[in-house]
Amino acid sequence: MAQGSVAGGPTSEGPVTYDVADGVAHLQLNRPDAANALDMALATALREATEWAQGDDDVRAVLLTGAGKRFCGGGDVASFAAAEDQATFLYALAVEADAAVRALEALSKPVVAAVQGAVAGAGLAIMLAADVIVAAAGTKFVFAYPGIGLTPDCGVSWLLPRAIGQQRALSFALANKPIGPETALEWGLVAEVVDEGVDASVRAGEIAAGFAAGPAGALGQARRLLRAGWSQTREEMGLEEARTISAMVTGDEAQGLINAFVSR
Repeated sequence: MAQGSVAGGPTSEGPVTYDVADGVAHLQLNRPDAANALDMALATALREATEWAQGDDDVRAVLLTGAGKRFCGGGDVASFAAAEDQATFLYALAVEADAAVRALEALSKPVVAAVQGAVAGAGLAIMLAADVIVAAAGTKFVFAYPGIGLTPDCGVSWLLPRAIGQQRALSFALANKPIGPETALEWGLVAEVVDEGVDASVRAGEIAAGFAAGPAGALGQARRLLRAGWSQTREEMGLEEARTISAMVTGDEAQGLINAFVSR
């Protein structure tokens, strides 16, 4: 069903579309004529759609895609180049776009992304907010910021080294040369590359559907804990794991699976 039918919710139109079917919320960046570049409207819509997915009990997994030939070309350079006060505008856009990425990172539901064409600049951060990333054949990944004399935003400088390691991240960023999907797979930037002619979003949708049909609550909490581990101490994580596992064990999902396990 289209979630836009719910009053106050995101819509099946606009810069980010939102639909739910069989427990999977499909969030799609929807500025294909602009390579899904981030402007203020898209950043806000992505944050709001993500927050809606988090609060929707019918959503058990999230599928993230980009409409058209490219997943995301990064920030909308034309929008801030035209701004009267470029510094103020770009600060506001970076803050709002970062809020959208952090909302994706904070979801307690598994997230699968399909990428194609090009992933550049802030598009890397949006992509890396997903847990499983499926890339189409021929996809190009590029740091992009130095090409217009700018620096990372949206948490790219935090997310990228954690995905591929500091030395690879530095080399990738400073050289500012595109890499292809095979290198991205080797580096750990993506989880899977589909064959030529295969729609990455179909494969990503299959993975998301599998998560939604499985123990989605446990998967969502596992992804939250694994991501939180980067910014907390070992002691803090042990306590948070203890708190989470004790809260999960009394839920219907865990009780059903535990009973099935012990009765085998």
